[in-house]
Amino acid sequence: MTETALHASSIAERYARAIFDIAKEDNSLDPLLSDLKALEQALRQSEDFNVFLRSPLYNRTQQGAAIVALATQMGLWQTTSNTLALMAAHRRLFALPAFVRILRQLIAQHRGEITAEVITAQPLSSAQQNALSQVLGKKLGEGKTMTLRTMTDKTLIGGLVVRMGSKMIDTSIRFKLNALRNAMQEVR
Repeated sequence: MTETALHASSIAERYARAIFDIAKEDNSLDPLLSDLKALEQALRQSEDFNVFLRSPLYNRTQQGAAIVALATQMGLWQTTSNTLALMAAHRRLFALPAFVRILRQLIAQHRGEITAEVITAQPLSSAQQNALSQVLGKKLGEGKTMTLRTMTDKTLIGGLVVRMGSKMIDTSIRFKLNALRNAMQEVR
């Protein structure tokens, strides 16, 4: 990780833990999870939103007003809106992607869920997702729930990459071609 990414993660973790503790005390993890889904969607789909989060062109007041307006328009829980406003007031909105990721991990851990991030060259059908979920679920053991987050990356050419916590399984053609290229370079 780069120094900037570590800094963002460190900042994001403090905000994520604080809002997680509030939501847990208020039995409001469901609204918080709903907010996370909305924020993830905004981060994925809006390049303008991502630019806004990192832009030094907006002062604290402008960022705060804009993020509160966005939170209101998105229908976010008041505590989430307040947290985003606080992040804006301290010029910490650049850490929002890490905040969302860490907060999702905290909720999943609290609920006994494990999220498997699956990257494929082509989108998986629902039957393929169910089959993969069953195979990965057997590896988890009793009392754990499996959630799949699927993404596509055409550079994989074929196969898939699965990340579960600190474990990664890479069966992509890109990985195999890179391994073959490295092996051939060692022979020279």
